[in-house]
Amino acid sequence: MRQKYAQLNLINSITPFYCEPGLRGAHEKGGVEGQVGYWRRNYLTPVPRVDSLDELNGAFAQFEQAEENRRIGMRIRTIGQDFAREAPLLLPLPEAPFETGLALNPRVDRYGMVAVRVCRYSVPVRFIGRTVHVLLRSNEVVVFHGRTEIARHLRLTTNGAERVVLDHFLEVLLARPGALAGSEALDQARREGTFTTAHEAFWSTAKHALGETEGTKALVHVLLLHRHLKHRDVVAGIHAALAVGACTADVIALEARKAAEMEGRSPTVTATTVLSEPVAPPDLPLPSLTEHRATRLPADQRPLPALERWDQLLHRPGRESR
Repeated sequence: MRQKYAQLNLINSITPFYCEPGLRGAHEKGGVEGQVGYWRRNYLTPVPRVDSLDELNGAFAQFEQAEENRRIGMRIRTIGQDFAREAPLLLPLPEAPFETGLALNPRVDRYGMVAVRVCRYSVPVRFIGRTVHVLLRSNEVVVFHGRTEIARHLRLTTNGAERVVLDHFLEVLLARPGALAGSEALDQARREGTFTTAHEAFWSTAKHALGETEGTKALVHVLLLHRHLKHRDVVAGIHAALAVGACTADVIALEARKAAEMEGRSPTVTATTVLSEPVAPPDLPLPSLTEHRATRLPADQRPLPALERWDQLLHRPGRESR
């Protein structure tokens, strides 16, 4: 009982208070402000040079590990020891992460672009004319239609800058292949390295063999493969197809799947299973996926259908005659 009353007296003796906001209360939380200055002087001077926000966050994680053995002032325990005692008393993190991005609802214009602040970003052309939901975060822009994510871009900061993804316009380019050569989407894909020298070589070969229009359409069909196959597998398929003089997307898709299976992994982007062992490639290259699949199907052991009662089915009375 004495211990219980002592705990109650201790609770009653604690008087909570809030610091004054702004400059008036700056002197009341000097320890916190002092630690901000400590971090700035020791870890942010000179300013770190990184290529992405993820790299910067990784550097901060290393800084935090280095600080666990430091003692603040004349304290007996280290920062890591104090946190180990405090951690069991903290509330668990919420299951759903808190969204810090700014929510916007722009309309997709006739060019397949959405305006977000002072920049424009592309979305798949099938959403032209629709209102989409945009999350503007510190380092990226995520576009949703309903609950489905339809585009994700690195955030631009230059006034009037545009981010155009070639994959968003492939359906239009199938109908208008002449628009590909001078498009901004193709130029950005070349600068980013997603449109490689292998794609250039296939395009040149296809135009030479099929003509300007049909050769460009063949290239667009190859670019559509990137939606379901990994980029490196498609590039490997292009090299294999060019080696035998093939200019069709079917051959490239087949060779891309073979490249993935030879490494013991699933060929598709969305699949989660991994093959237990590589699948041996066929002795001769097949011209299409249909023939390749037919050769790998098991023999049909089902009996042939019986037609003895077919005439009876023809003479059954219908509903009108009943």
